[in-house]
Amino acid sequence: MTRTNRWLIVAAGALALILLEARSAYAMHIMEGFLPPGWALLWFAVALPFWVIGFRRIKRLVIEKPETRMLLGLVGAFAFVLSALKIPSVTGSSSHPTGTGLGAILFGPAVMSIVGTIVLLFQALLLAHGGLTTLGANAVAMAIVGPLVAWGIWSGLKGRVPTYLAVFFAAALANFATYVVTSLQLALAYPDPTGGFAAAFIKFGTIFAVTQIPLAISEGILTVLIFNALQTNAQTEIAALDVLKGA
Repeated sequence: MTRTNRWLIVAAGALALILLEARSAYAMHIMEGFLPPGWALLWFAVALPFWVIGFRRIKRLVIEKPETRMLLGLVGAFAFVLSALKIPSVTGSSSHPTGTGLGAILFGPAVMSIVGTIVLLFQALLLAHGGLTTLGANAVAMAIVGPLVAWGIWSGLKGRVPTYLAVFFAAALANFATYVVTSLQLALAYPDPTGGFAAAFIKFGTIFAVTQIPLAISEGILTVLIFNALQTNAQTEIAALDVLKGA
C-alpha cells in the first residue's frame, strides 16, 4: 500500500467517525453581528500578534520541512469538519468540537492560530457558521487559546504519562478551554443586569458545560485514534516535526 493510499484511509476514517456524530448537530460559533463593535474590534486586536507570528512560522515550516505540507492540510481539514458540527447551547453561540488539539500537538500553537482562523473564515463564508465581525473573537477562543492549552498540556505530560493519555488530555482540555474563553467573551459583552460580569460568566459557562464536557471527552478519544493512525502512516512527517521527542 502506498503512502498516499494510507493517508487517504486515515483521512476517510477520520471523516467517517466525525460524520457519525454529525446527524443532529447544528448552529454556529458566536454569530455575525452578535458582539458590540467595540468588543469585536478588541478581539481582532488581541488576535493580530498571534496571526503575525503564526504566518511567519508557517512560512518557515513550508520552506524547511516541505514534506509536512500534506500533514498540515490534514489537520486543517480535521479542524474544519470537526468544528463545523454544532450542538445548540445558548442564544448567540453553540457547543461543538474544535479539532485544534491535534494540530497544536503536531505543529505547535503558532501554526494553529493561522490554520484555525482559516477554518473559521471558510466556515463563516461557506457555511454561515460564525461571522466576519466576530472572526477575531472566535479565533481567540478556538484558534489561539485552545491550541495554546493543548500544546501546554502535551508538552507538560509528554514523557511523564503514556502518550495516548497526553494526547487525550491535550485535545479534551483545549476543547473545554475554548468554551471557557467564549463564556468570558459573552459575559464581557453582555454582563448580567444585577450580578454583572461574574454572574453572566457563571450563567454562560454553566449552560455550555452541559454539552461541552461530553464533547471534550469525545474529541479527546477521537484525537487519540487519529494520532495513533498517524504514527503508523505518517512516520516521516512525525519524525520531521520531532513530535515524539522526549515521549
